[in-house]
Amino acid sequence: MSSPEPIKFTDGAAYERFMAPWSRSAGTLFLDWLAVGPGLSWADVGCGNGAFTELILAKSAPSHVSAIDPSDAQIAAARQKLSAKQVELSVGDALALPYEPARFDAAVMALVLFFVPDPKKGVAEMVRVTKPGGMIASYTWDVFGGGTPPQPVWEELEAMGKQTARPPSAAISRFAALKALWAELGLRDIETRELVVERTYADFDDYWLSMVVSNPGGVLGKLSEAEIAELKRRLQDRLPASATGKITVHAWATAVKGRKAA
Repeated sequence: MSSPEPIKFTDGAAYERFMAPWSRSAGTLFLDWLAVGPGLSWADVGCGNGAFTELILAKSAPSHVSAIDPSDAQIAAARQKLSAKQVELSVGDALALPYEPARFDAAVMALVLFFVPDPKKGVAEMVRVTKPGGMIASYTWDVFGGGTPPQPVWEELEAMGKQTARPPSAAISRFAALKALWAELGLRDIETRELVVERTYADFDDYWLSMVVSNPGGVLGKLSEAEIAELKRRLQDRLPASATGKITVHAWATAVKGRKAA
């Protein structure tokens, strides 16, 4: 059996339907937990279509945000929604940030670190571009704890004998791995927290469109019509609906923060 293709977020519109609502819910909890003051300069590494960047603007009143992502399409989608003068959007690599040392007060990765091929190098880059005393933080879905939003889809596909793609650096989503990495890079005042969120879909069709049709792994294109029908039946049986047909699903993320030594 061939290996599943890696997950890639290159379609801003599909990402908006598939993951952005989840990202906003977890991102709101994350920013509340970071509790940094207004007027700071931020690096938003792996900004995608700008969903988390919007939250930084709305909740943290930054003086400036440099948001970067490897996908041209995602940056194009972000530019359509972000017109604030204090936001700088660019295409670039988390492993080689195009910023001078000690530029930012805070550097963050929102649902990104487990997609970075070399998490240690990615976090080291955030440390490099952050000022002494500044905040370096990240959150990712708890892959091994079953907290990822598409977990029901993954599990039902695997029950059908189909391989599914996990983030390439999924091991970094464990609390122990996060704390060890932050400590290895010399960060201080390290804290972790679980972020639990939920999303309610209008009905099963809404869930199917959001979490299966819009899935960046192209799930439906790899299934026969009979297999698609089976997957749909399995998910309908699995996901309880309210009296009005609404479906509520929970997810949870592992978050970490620390400060660069002064």
